[in-house]
Amino acid sequence: MIELPAIRWGEPYQSLEVDEVNHFYTGEPVAKVHAVGSGIIKRDARKARHARRALQAMSPAELIEKCKAAGELFESGTLTVGDSQQSPDDFIQQQSATTGMPISMCKANVTKNAFVLKNIDQILDCLTRGLDLEILARGYGEEGRGVTVSYQAQCDALGAVLPSNSPGVHTLWLPVIPLQMGLVLKPGSSEPWTPYRVFAAMVEAGIPKQAFCLYPGAGAEIGGAILTSCRRSMIFGGPQTVEQYAGNPMVQVHGPGFSKIVLGDDCVDQWEQHIDMMADSVYRNGGRSCINVSSIYASRHTKEIAAALAEKLGPIEVLPPDDPNAGLAAFTIEGAAQAIWKGVERDVDTAAVTDMTASYGDRLVEKPPVAYLRPVVLHHGSHDSDSRNKEYMFPLVNVVDCPQDKMLSAMEYTLVCTAITDDEAFRQDLIASTEIDRLNLGPIPTPQLDWLQPHEGNLIEFLYRSRALQVA
Repeated sequence: MIELPAIRWGEPYQSLEVDEVNHFYTGEPVAKVHAVGSGIIKRDARKARHARRALQAMSPAELIEKCKAAGELFESGTLTVGDSQQSPDDFIQQQSATTGMPISMCKANVTKNAFVLKNIDQILDCLTRGLDLEILARGYGEEGRGVTVSYQAQCDALGAVLPSNSPGVHTLWLPVIPLQMGLVLKPGSSEPWTPYRVFAAMVEAGIPKQAFCLYPGAGAEIGGAILTSCRRSMIFGGPQTVEQYAGNPMVQVHGPGFSKIVLGDDCVDQWEQHIDMMADSVYRNGGRSCINVSSIYASRHTKEIAAALAEKLGPIEVLPPDDPNAGLAAFTIEGAAQAIWKGVERDVDTAAVTDMTASYGDRLVEKPPVAYLRPVVLHHGSHDSDSRNKEYMFPLVNVVDCPQDKMLSAMEYTLVCTAITDDEAFRQDLIASTEIDRLNLGPIPTPQLDWLQPHEGNLIEFLYRSRALQVA
């Protein structure tokens, strides 16, 4: 069993309060984590400027090269994590054991996080729209138009309250270190593995350890203390979390994505050409990501589309985590899967909604002490259906019958929208929609992100304020 101390600006800290992280199925302890109270977090926050100064002693170019090296170490190195030596296989096994995610899904997320680190220069070039990072480091400079530009850092360290359900979200905070800002992280209660391994890889690569705080543990007060003591933070959660922090400029909230696929009237008759892309958008990542499609809109053929998706997704069975074909993650919180399934049953219990996967066997699979939910395809005969845009943490998709001229109003907020249409007027409406964050024009799966483009909130705009600065 591995022991993970809290990390306070690079220094390990052993607390009297120790939480266990257990195997999702056997209940056996896999790790002990040292939790700290909110008072320590708030006291540590006063020293955030030292983290920034330690990073400012190195140029952005030097930090970028060290991040690239950290990406290689994260992916393939044996690293000191807590009190143990952790190989890549150890990391994947531990992550699967405590989260209930299949081994194949854990491996895919390793590749994703390593890619971001190894290509951090290109990603930052995208996030800054080609701005010379030395301008951010100095605070001002000339970008080539004969005009002085200035960007003021809004914090010394970014706080992040991280989830357990999708390790892919760590890509959102990885670019912070080359921006010469520290990191104050609360790892997910069942997924401390990625933040600790990233920390170990970065320190091994030569990045100052003083730039990092890691506060593991299950207590809600830890996350609350980070959000109140850091001048800029990000948090991941459900609709209630989004609502709680809406309008707070100090907190960037990442919640449900409600991602969509729309088929324009000009292309919907060729829907069969796109059925594999639609199924992939539903099922990839075990359906747990905000970028998985939750609703598909079309003006006709919706019953046929839903039936075809059900034929592909309905037969998928629950497999052991070490099976290379496993694609469904366990619900490790007692009663969570059962509560979600009751919500789905309420959705289906309306005249406009039909469960197209009902004939493919039970959707709720209980394997005490955990449970699984197999893929669900729901057909909505009307765009007025109250549940047409609902999103769940498993592969569920709503196929909605909706006239094209009603789609934008019926879709509501959408993180990723894949639009299959060559209708230029409809494309322009989609481009102009302020309800769509990321737009794919053409048959691109919603989980297929181009990391060289911003994703859900530009990190630079969040961490820096553009201002006027003149030099005599």
